Amino acid sequence: LMFLADSDFIPFFQTPLKKTNALIAQMGVTFLNAYVPSALCCPSRASILTGKYPHNHHVVNNTLEGNCSSKLWQKIQEPYTFPALLKSMCGYQTFFAGKYLNEYGAEDAGGVGHVPPGWSFWYALEKNSKYYNYTLSVNGKARRHGENYSVDYLTDVLANMSLDFLEYKSNFEPFFMMISTPAPHSPWTAAPQYANSFQNVSAPRNSNFNIHGKNKHWLIRQAKTPMTNSSIQFLDDAYRKRWQTLLSVDDLIEKLVKKLELNGDLDNTYIFYTSDNGYHTGQFSLPIDKRQLYEFDIKVPLLVRGPGIKPNQTNKMLVANIDLGPTILDIAGYDLNKTQMDGMSLLPLLRGDKNVTWRSDFLVEYQGEGYNGSDPTCPGLGPGVTHCFPDCVCEDSYNNTYACVRTLSTSWDLQYCEFDDREVFVEVYNLTADPHQINNIAKTIDQEILEKMNYRLMMLQSCSGGTCRTPGVFDPGYRFDPRLMFSNHGVRARRFSAQSLQGI
Repeated sequence: LMFLADSDFIPFFQTPLKKTNALIAQMGVTFLNAYVPSALCCPSRASILTGKYPHNHHVVNNTLEGNCSSKLWQKIQEPYTFPALLKSMCGYQTFFAGKYLNEYGAEDAGGVGHVPPGWSFWYALEKNSKYYNYTLSVNGKARRHGENYSVDYLTDVLANMSLDFLEYKSNFEPFFMMISTPAPHSPWTAAPQYANSFQNVSAPRNSNFNIHGKNKHWLIRQAKTPMTNSSIQFLDDAYRKRWQTLLSVDDLIEKLVKKLELNGDLDNTYIFYTSDNGYHTGQFSLPIDKRQLYEFDIKVPLLVRGPGIKPNQTNKMLVANIDLGPTILDIAGYDLNKTQMDGMSLLPLLRGDKNVTWRSDFLVEYQGEGYNGSDPTCPGLGPGVTHCFPDCVCEDSYNNTYACVRTLSTSWDLQYCEFDDREVFVEVYNLTADPHQINNIAKTIDQEILEKMNYRLMMLQSCSGGTCRTPGVFDPGYRFDPRLMFSNHGVRARRFSAQSLQGI
């Protein structure tokens, strides 16, 4: 059973999800270093479903042109997602409810009549996040919902559909459920009973809040510092509203866990809670969004309870959402060697196996979005930027295209990133000394480490399957051949255009 909240990282020591914390985290394991390889909804969700990095599933942004729920995605990737394998190869009854991919239901990609392979029961939201006035694909048939709280509030609708499945499912086949709430994604519409909650809550004021992002990529440097009072009020309101929407998610999880217990299924069911990306609210004076390479955007919660998992544990291993598919297939007894997945099964970590060989790094990659025209709401800005709000602070641009190696080992807590721009701009952070990533040490770090990280990035950007799991720079088995280094410092981050996708 997988709960996927949208665009949410709120550390579980300061969370509105009190019931979720008690029912999943305290009854199982909290992964303290869980990440996404791309901090944007559609690429991240595609990584969860396929177990692959974006350069292998080719979903690069939230548009059809970026392969989000496109016909190409449906043809090349959907038949090999982990739910498709669970259903066809492992005999599972499978249930999906909620937000699938941002462009799901687009007319050019089959509309809501398209039900992806692998799902026995399909209740998917058309397009992106909403709470009222939306359309669901109910096993391929459109069902409209209005704005009556008691019958239309989406989080509660998803809860009721999920409870119905648990009531009427077959008891003779194993089951998998994926419940994907849009909350706490914008437009942050709380249930009426929660609309006045958390009046004293505001966005965290960490040391990187409302400061200028010096020595960073130009997109970060363009943010206005200090932020205006209206921008700060806007992001505080957004933060508060996001918490309010999560109270209904908390209720959903409580209802489902109680139903599993009532059915006698709780003790033999694995339950995962995670998200598709993080979110920033004021860090480096960026008001609200994601898409950046920093911890606040790429780090997510991951809580798991289930058979053989001891309660109230934390795990510091470096895990990523590409590991979820392999883990669930491993639980189902499927031979992972038969897949093309880049991730690793978490099952040995969940069971607490000793002497587990684990990764020390993984890849983060993102292709920036932007368009040739100027933003009409911000006429003073040049072309190529996008998502410019509030105060015309832009959250993305066409050359916000980067790739990073995120390393976590006994000796290093490091992030190395390269941008695909004329400068081949580099950012490096030592998170042991600088957990909020204020100081870019690219020009002062040891040159040998820089070269090794550049080489490792080149390897990961071209990896597939098993080659994505080779030893990292700080693993004993790592081999570095400087003869393979590119001249002029570096491999460019991969870019997929609509044209290049056609030939895949």
